[in-house]
Formats: sequence, C-alpha cells, structure tokens
Amino acid sequence: MSDDNKQQALSEKELGNKAYKARQFEDALTHYNKAWELDNTNITFLTNKAAVLFEQENYDECIKVCEQAVESGRELRADYKLVARALQRIGNAYVKKGDLDNAIKFYGKSLTEHRTPDTLQKLRDTEKLKKEQEKAAYHNPELADKAREAGNAFFKESKWPEAVEQYTEAIKRNDKDVRPYSNRAVCYLKLMAVHEAEKDADKCIELDPEFGKALKEGGRGG
Repeated sequence: MSDDNKQQALSEKELGNKAYKARQFEDALTHYNKAWELDNTNITFLTNKAAVLFEQENYDECIKVCEQAVESGRELRADYKLVARALQRIGNAYVKKGDLDNAIKFYGKSLTEHRTPDTLQKLRDTEKLKKEQEKAAYHNPELADKAREAGNAFFKESKWPEAVEQYTEAIKRNDKDVRPYSNRAVCYLKLMAVHEAEKDADKCIELDPEFGKALKEGGRGG
C-alpha cells in the first residue's frame, strides 16, 4: 500500500464527509467506496459508508457493510473502538428493522469490544422496549377473566397457592383490573406472605381507591 494511495483515500474520505453533511448520500457513497478501493486497511471508510446507508434507511446493506468492517477490523487489528462502533450500528439497524433480539445481541457485542455510556443506554432502552412489547403481546382481557375465574374457584376451596397462580396469570394478561390484585392479597395473607399482600393492597388503592376497602372485609372472590 503506497503512501500516495493512502493519501488519496483520505482525500476521498473528506469529500465523502462533505457530501454526507450536505445529505448528498449517493455522492458520499461513491467517495467512500473509492477510498476503500485505494486503501483497504482503514475500516473508517466502511463505517462511514454504513452511516450513509443507515441514513438512507437501507438497513440490510448497512448491516452487511458493518459486518465487513468488523471482520476486516479484527483481521487488521484495528482500534477496538472502531469495531465497537460498527457493532453498535448493526444494533441500531436491527432496532429500525424491529428485530430487538438481534439489536440487544449486537449492543452486547459492542460493549464487549468497548464499553460506552451511549451503547449501554441503547441496550437498556432496547431491553425495556422488548419487555413492553412482550407485555403488550401477552395482554388479553378475555383470558385474564378466565384465569381470574379459575382463581376464584380455588379461592372458594381455600386452595391458596393455586389461587395465587391463577390470579397472577390474570394480572399478567390484564394489569389494569383491580379484582385479581385484591383477591391475591387475601390469598397472600392466608399464606402469611404479608409483604406481598401489602404490595397488592397498595396496587388496589392505586387502581381503585374505593375498591381497596374490600381488602378490609377479607376479599370477595370477585
């Protein structure tokens, strides 16, 4: 690799950067591609190209280029920060594609290469979003009612652990219904699990202050 080629490659990169800032993305891609052709020992040209593809919402191609950057970077023993940046961008692309599992996976890989507050926050935000989506997908008031009714049957038979299990399922399916919280609280008291009962009682008051009075009456199997 001649010094002239390296210098020409850097010049192409600068032209690419100017085009990128001007949102002239096709021109930027042309310059970054030329830079990589001139000097394939500098993975910055690939990570910059990936940034353009990301802006163009061409996420699949962005991922491919980032994977190439990671592979080349490891072969060349490039700065681990550059490799981490490419891995983070793969995670970003997967978030845009709605593939949160892969996003979490690649944020984790990025943090293994180089730990930064930005990547860590992205990981936490994505994990939180995944939990919210899973919760929303599990939400089903009709199945919640069936579980609550099954809990009521166990409640009437004084089968407290079985009732708790069903009320818990009802809450997972619909956490806005005060009734399974109320009855589970009574079950917890029967099982001498006072702390858990208090938590459910607090939730009852939060959801419906008036309904919280039912707890004082020992539950209603509602």
